[in-house]
Amino acid sequence: MPRFEPHPDRRTAVVTGASSGHGAAIAARLAAAGHPVVVGARRVDRLEELAAKIAADGGEAVAVALDLTDPDSIADFARRAEDELGPIEIVVSNAGDVQPITTLADPVEFHRQMQVNLLGAQALVHEIVPAMVARRRGDVVFVTSEVAVDPRTHMAAYVASKAGLEGFARAMAMECEGTGVRVGIVRPGPSSTEQGTTWSVDSINEVVASWSHWGLLRHDGAIRPVEFADAVLAVVSAPKGTRYALLEVQPEAPIGDPAVLRAPSPDDQGEP
Repeated sequence: MPRFEPHPDRRTAVVTGASSGHGAAIAARLAAAGHPVVVGARRVDRLEELAAKIAADGGEAVAVALDLTDPDSIADFARRAEDELGPIEIVVSNAGDVQPITTLADPVEFHRQMQVNLLGAQALVHEIVPAMVARRRGDVVFVTSEVAVDPRTHMAAYVASKAGLEGFARAMAMECEGTGVRVGIVRPGPSSTEQGTTWSVDSINEVVASWSHWGLLRHDGAIRPVEFADAVLAVVSAPKGTRYALLEVQPEAPIGDPAVLRAPSPDDQGEP
């Protein structure tokens, strides 16, 4: 059996899209587990609040502005992250943007979402991962979505970008095989985050009606960010020699009385 060096004691992580939702929870969970964390997003005021809370809880965190539509911002984020907390050992590419548009939408808005969700992720790993490969260790985690494999209407750019991100992640995992850098996907199902909270009431009604038509609303359960963060921590904490290629996280349905399955009662058994 091959032998692997254990993870170093200090493993600095960067988390994108960390101003709310999954990203904020992931950063807090990594920090609680002992990882210095660089949090990135456009809403710097929220990042600074998160970094202050992590520090108050005994962790180590730095807030750095990051706009994944701006190549200069991405390069500056990567440079400042290492300057502030040392070599990056973990990258959690979590940032995502979704607006209720169809396949026939304005190409400008379509491209913007593709830039945030896919092209920006590639630009970030371009800046950070070569040094990880040179050190022969590191973890890269791409947060995708169940829509990558089960598309939803009125999410055309999000579906295309997340499907593309999963393909990119798989290709990267192949290219990094044998370098010591592990690449994995964590794929969430319906989640309780801020995504969708800026949509208009008319848009929400139209989208929900379409999803109902296609049978996409099975139940009203949702993943809580703190629970999703545990999944990301599990991926990056796996001992060397093990790699999580894909971890899908789905919300459990609320306990009810589903008609499709119930335990038989004695009356159902009939006469012997």
